[in-house]
Order: sequence, then structure tokens, then C-alpha cells
Amino acid sequence: MIIVKTPEEIELMRESALIVSKTLGMLASEVKPGVSTLHLDGLAEAFIRDHGAVPGFLGLYDFPNSLCMSPNAQVVHGIPNDKPMEEGDIISIDCGALKNGFYGDHAYTFAVGEIDEETKKLLEITKQSLYVGIREFKKGNRVGDVGYAIQKFTEDHGYGVVRELVGHGLGRKMHEDPEMPNYGKRGRGKKFVEGMVVAIEPMTNMGTKRIKQLKDGWTILTADGKPSAHFEHDVALVNGKPELLSTFQYIYDALGIESNEEDEFRQTQLQS
Repeated sequence: MIIVKTPEEIELMRESALIVSKTLGMLASEVKPGVSTLHLDGLAEAFIRDHGAVPGFLGLYDFPNSLCMSPNAQVVHGIPNDKPMEEGDIISIDCGALKNGFYGDHAYTFAVGEIDEETKKLLEITKQSLYVGIREFKKGNRVGDVGYAIQKFTEDHGYGVVRELVGHGLGRKMHEDPEMPNYGKRGRGKKFVEGMVVAIEPMTNMGTKRIKQLKDGWTILTADGKPSAHFEHDVALVNGKPELLSTFQYIYDALGIESNEEDEFRQTQLQS
């Protein structure tokens, strides 16, 4: 069952989403060769708690950490460890926060130092596919419209779209209805209604769409060992249109990146 949010609840969810956004922005300048993912996890937990929230992932389904940290061929749900990151790595950082009874949950894939052009393209296309999907999250459309748009855009560039892992509704629980696959058929699935909030999160593999899981019960890998990228935003349906609750702007500020990619999805001015 889809749980519709009131305008007041959506604003509370924006607070939670922006704590995650600010956490990712803080981490952006810390992602570099020689730094361990476990170190970043500790920084994130302290930052989230200092901002009046609790880590959304810590203990969720018994997950042991505050961040899912998935480098290179890991798709999602990687567990932080003390192995230093290396020049040329990529790392998906997926973060959650719980405040005022509502969750925020979004992700960004970072370059560790300089990365090769092929991997840069994977990251850029995956991020673009996120916005391609968000454009379809509007009044009158259905779940399949978002999935179809992401799948077509991604596969047209020759990449594999993960099937077994999907986006989701978001609210007082981390995972609510509806599931939001990154593949699908137009006009299929649940219809979008005013007040819905979802996490849209393309997971794109450089090679095969197939995946496998490590024995730790969490970490998902590409079946062919090629890199995977993951980007995620929290989006509400407001006035029939997609409204971003999360932002990559804090990341871009930290990294000195100029971007207006979010402007079309922001009916409410982002507060600094």
C-alpha cells in the first residue's frame, strides 16, 4: 500500500534527506587514496548524530554500519572495512538518516583520485539516467514509465541494468511501497499520486547486468568483475511534478563542480 505524505510530512522528510546530503558533502573531500571506508563510516555516524538524527542503516536488518560502501565491482551493500582506497578506484556511498520519524536515503558514486575515461563515462551516464527517470515521476505516469526510461537510456549506452535490486517508497520506514525498478514497460505498474515519496536509484554495470553476492550476506558484486555505479535521490510528487528532497549540491560545493542539473526538479529553493 502506498503511504501518501502530507505537505508537512514532506518538509520533515526534506530535513532528513538534507542531513544525508550534507553528510555526503562532508565525505566528498575525505574520499581520497589511502583513506579507509571504515574511517569514512565513523565520520558519517558522528556527523549524522551531531545534526540531531540517527544513522538510518546502522542495525537496519542487522546491517553493521552507518554507510553502505561499495567500491569498483561492488554494486551496493558493501560493508566498510580498514582497507585503504587506491588511486583510480570508484566508491558508491549510500547513506541513510532518521529524524522526526522519517528517513532520508540517497547515494553518490565518487572517484578516488583520477579515474580512467571509460569509468568516468559510466558514472556520468548512470547519474544522467537518474534524472531521466525522475522526469517520468509525475502525475498520470506509472512505475513502469520510470523504469523504462532509465533502462532505455542506460542500455542505449551499452551498460547492464541490475534487475534484482530496485528503488523504493520512503517514509516512516526505509522501504515502503512501491518498488521502483530501473527497468520496465511504459504504462505498467502502480500509478503515481500526489504526495508520494520515492527513492529512485539506478545501479548500472559497465558489463553484464548479472550480479552475485558475497558470503557476508550483504555485498553485491557484478558477475563479470567490471565496475558498477550507483546514484540515488529522494523525490516527492508535489503539484503533479517531481520535487527533489535530496541534493548533490553539497558534494559539488566540496569538489568545486558547477552544475544546474537539479534546477528543473526544485520547486522549493534549496537552503544553504
